[in-house]
Amino acid sequence: MVFERLRLEDEEGIANMSAMATEIVREHFDPIIGKAQNDYMLQKFQTVGLIRNQLIHGYQYYFVSEDGRTVGFLAFYPKEDVMYLSKLYLYKTERGKGYSRQMVDFVAGKARNAGLPAIELNVNRDNSAVRAYEKLGFQMIRTEKNDIGEGFFMDDFVFRLELKGEY
Repeated sequence: MVFERLRLEDEEGIANMSAMATEIVREHFDPIIGKAQNDYMLQKFQTVGLIRNQLIHGYQYYFVSEDGRTVGFLAFYPKEDVMYLSKLYLYKTERGKGYSRQMVDFVAGKARNAGLPAIELNVNRDNSAVRAYEKLGFQMIRTEKNDIGEGFFMDDFVFRLELKGEY
């Protein structure tokens, strides 16, 4: 598995990341949260300008590929005393192949290198990924319901993975 970091100066890469995020997120989340909220969230979090701004503010985005084809992407950043996993997405055709474990292991390595003892993430309560995160060793630590504007809410579980070993 290859992890290619997205750089701030890579305008084409940022555009490609935004397009890929839009494609994957629309396919996965329209049935869960509805097209209207999903469109709103994509405009709030995944446009070219917003990805650029996230990179400026410490997010690390990575294209993830296997056997020469892009299978998904990651985004994470240090947040207080943890590495916050903001995005872990795979194309529908690439799910169920064990890639998520390799992606989480990659983030765990980055967290350890930063001296952080855990990874945290939010996941929609109705997202099938809840089971995948549990299988990867994450534990639900709380629930959150966040107002994101325009009458929309993110109704999430917050999961945490304690990292073992050196950091």
